Amino acid sequence: MSDNGSAAAVAEAFESQRDRLRAIAHRMLGSHADAEDVVQEAWLRLSRRDPAAIDNLAGWLTTVVGRISLDVLRARQARPEASYDDRLQEIVVTLDDSPAPEEDVVLADSVGLALLVVLESLRPGERLAFVLHDLFAVPFDEIGRILGKSTAAAKMLASRARRKVQATERPTSVERGKREVVRAFLAAARDGDFEGLLRVLDPEVRLTVDTPAGRVVVLGATKVAAGARTAAGAATRGRAALVGGLPGVVSWSGDGSPLSVLAFTVVDGRISDITAVTDPAKLALMDLPDPA
Repeated sequence: MSDNGSAAAVAEAFESQRDRLRAIAHRMLGSHADAEDVVQEAWLRLSRRDPAAIDNLAGWLTTVVGRISLDVLRARQARPEASYDDRLQEIVVTLDDSPAPEEDVVLADSVGLALLVVLESLRPGERLAFVLHDLFAVPFDEIGRILGKSTAAAKMLASRARRKVQATERPTSVERGKREVVRAFLAAARDGDFEGLLRVLDPEVRLTVDTPAGRVVVLGATKVAAGARTAAGAATRGRAALVGGLPGVVSWSGDGSPLSVLAFTVVDGRISDITAVTDPAKLALMDLPDPA
C-alpha cells in the first residue's frame, strides 16, 4: 500500500474511534471544548507514529486520551478558578415548569453545577478509573498502565470514586421534594421570615457566591438566613429554575439584565449548600433564559 493509502487508512480508523474518544474525554473533563482539544491532540500524536508499531489502535488511543485528560485535570488543580469559569458556559439553565420525568433525566445528564461538584470532588486518578471502567468498560489492567499503578490500585480508585458519585444520585421523586424545599426557602426570604429560613437550612449550610470582587463563602444557617432576607428585595423578577440539574432560581433586575443564578443542594430535607453567581461577567458566560 502507498504512503497515501496508509495515511488514509489510519485517518479512517481514527475517525471510527472519534466519537468514543470524545465521549471519554468529555466524561473525564466535563467540557466539550476541552474534550475536542484532547481528541485533536490524540490525532496529532497518532499522525506522528508508525501505525505498524501499534497492535491495538483502539486501546492505544484510549491510553493516549486518558493520559492527556489526566494532564488537563492536574493542570486544573493548579488553576481551579479558571477551570470553573471555562465550564460555566456549559451549565444548562431552564425555567422550572415541573418537567415530565423523561425531561428530568435529560436535564440530570447535562453538564451542570451538580456534575462540576462531583468532578471536583474526585482526584484525577479516581476520575479516570471510574470513567474508563464504569462508563466505557476498559479493563483495570489497562487503566493501571495508564495511571502507572497496579491493577488492584486501579480497582480501589474506581471503587472510591463510585461511592462519591453514587452519594449524589437521588430518585426523581426525591428531586421534586428538593424543589419544594427550595421554594419554601425562597418564600421565607421574600416574606422576611427568619425562622422559616432556619427551618429549611442545614445548621452548617455553606453559601458560595461568585461576585465581581471574587468568591465569597458564608458558613452557618444564621448568617445565610440573614443574608437571604436582606438580598430578597434586590431582584424585581425571579423564577424557579433547574441549574445544571439542581433546583435553583434565576433573578433579573428591572431592565431585564440577569442579576443572579442560584443552585441549591438539598440533603435530608434541608439545604446544605448554595452556589450563587452574581458577577455580571460570569453571568454573561451562561446561556440564561429570558425573564418571563
